[in-house]
Amino acid sequence: MNRYAGLAAVDSAIGPGKDPWDPIHSLRAFGRHKLTSVEMTVTNLCNMRCEHCAVGDSLVFKEPEHIPLELMLNALDQVEHLQTISITGGEPSFRRKTVEEVIVPLLKYAKSKGIRSQMNSNLTLDYERYEPLLPYLDVMHISFNYTSALDFHEVGFARNPHPVNEDVAYKMYNKMIDNTRKLSEAGMFISAESMINYRTHRKLPEIHRLIVEMGCQRHEVHPMYAADFAENLPKLSLDEIRCAISDLLDARDPELWMLFGTLPFFACNDHSSDAELLRRLRTEKNVTVRNDPDGRNRVNVNMFTGDVFVTDFAAIPSFGNIKERRLDDIFDDWLDKHPLNQRVNCYCEAASCCGPNLLVADMYYNNVDFKTRKAITL
Repeated sequence: MNRYAGLAAVDSAIGPGKDPWDPIHSLRAFGRHKLTSVEMTVTNLCNMRCEHCAVGDSLVFKEPEHIPLELMLNALDQVEHLQTISITGGEPSFRRKTVEEVIVPLLKYAKSKGIRSQMNSNLTLDYERYEPLLPYLDVMHISFNYTSALDFHEVGFARNPHPVNEDVAYKMYNKMIDNTRKLSEAGMFISAESMINYRTHRKLPEIHRLIVEMGCQRHEVHPMYAADFAENLPKLSLDEIRCAISDLLDARDPELWMLFGTLPFFACNDHSSDAELLRRLRTEKNVTVRNDPDGRNRVNVNMFTGDVFVTDFAAIPSFGNIKERRLDDIFDDWLDKHPLNQRVNCYCEAASCCGPNLLVADMYYNNVDFKTRKAITL
């Protein structure tokens, strides 16, 4: 059986015309959402405590043993249409043992199957920690929300239980930049993600300039939604988010791929400013907008318990465990039966839109039924 039947070939380069993590591709191919992406949480350890961290509440200082790697590989093997994997934490590279015994084998598996791979990291450890990933990893995803080492110190250790010396933070910041440049020069595709939040919304052009100078291949931009660990941070208005995106588009380097995701603006909104912004995003050179993968074509597996979650951020309990059920079956139950999914499971071909994720719907569209709406202006 060809598990990629109906999907684009996976051997073409990742770029503005090919984003295999976007759930719209499998939706168009199969006529409904299919599980094509599996994210794995390989650690809850991290050397930082960022104020915006979506999984900050789960970070620990000591963790148990992983489930057997073979169990995870078998679960991946059973996913009929698997196209991408993602590795996340915590900081996945925090322990050398995790890199050698979990991450590299997962990446080798993906490479051997023609499956695209991504890893989230802060790149603040020694370069040798990341070098073994070079032959296998497709996308290294980093968070970059800073205009200086001072920003890095304030943001990156805001939730640390003990004060972190400025010199320590500055060394980590410089190491992150050096690692990014060196890995990029060695051929690694690095995507730097910036969040639009109360700290960054007026600084995005400067942040973008630094990302270009670091040699990244993509600048990824997402509004930040107050959830879990970051639920008490100030909330931006929709107007502030629109202005931040417009300012960034005005100042950006048009040769660098810019990917926007989890946007709270939709073609079915009766708002001229939304229509204008979406039109610009659609026509700007090297700019793409990704539909949110969580709960649409992706699940997350906790590699300490085997528990499966349909989204990183919304407070939805585990939906099953790979020790007991196939990932496809768990995903289908979520897709067909869960009332929260029914609330946002809509699709507009005219706008290439899979609708809002749960955080966007809760924060800005609490009483809106997207399934009854249609695109107004394209």
